[in-house]
Amino acid sequence: MSRVQLVVYAAVAAALLLVGARAIRGEAAPEPSFAIGAAAPKDGGFSIAGEGGDLVVHVAGAVRRPGVYRMPVGSRVDDAVTRAGGASAGAELEAVNLAARLADGQQVVVPARAPGGAGAVAAAEGPISLGTATAEQLEEIDGIGPVTAGAIVEFRDEHGGLSSVEQLDQVSGIGPATMESLRSQLQP
Repeated sequence: MSRVQLVVYAAVAAALLLVGARAIRGEAAPEPSFAIGAAAPKDGGFSIAGEGGDLVVHVAGAVRRPGVYRMPVGSRVDDAVTRAGGASAGAELEAVNLAARLADGQQVVVPARAPGGAGAVAAAEGPISLGTATAEQLEEIDGIGPVTAGAIVEFRDEHGGLSSVEQLDQVSGIGPATMESLRSQLQP
């Protein structure tokens, strides 16, 4: 082989080693740490903004390792829960649409089971949980009819849960006046 061929082969080998090392390092990172508002680390670490084919989601609630995770585009809620160490023993996974696609900046909240195994607390006993309430339970609240209750459940399923009562203003049929009356009757 000529000297030029050796140099080309060495450069290609070095590039492959670097790409392989980055791939291995990316897979081996157990859970990324993010600093909101801070610049990206100089050592090639993670930044809060999604780049390339990735999106960033916040997994909270009844999971083993809540936190902010970088996920490939096209990932599902189930993938994010798995990345967060899986559901904890007291998780109410039936209240989360595990098949929903993730969106960049989304928060996935896995609610904990209510004491006694009930999915949601009755209105007479306290606020109803948006994360576990059925459409029928939501209809019991003044200001929520069957259509709005169905829209809330559909919105919750599409977005992997609701992290706050304020998210209801994104649901069709719920305006500012309804939001005010619902705040005391609902909890995330």
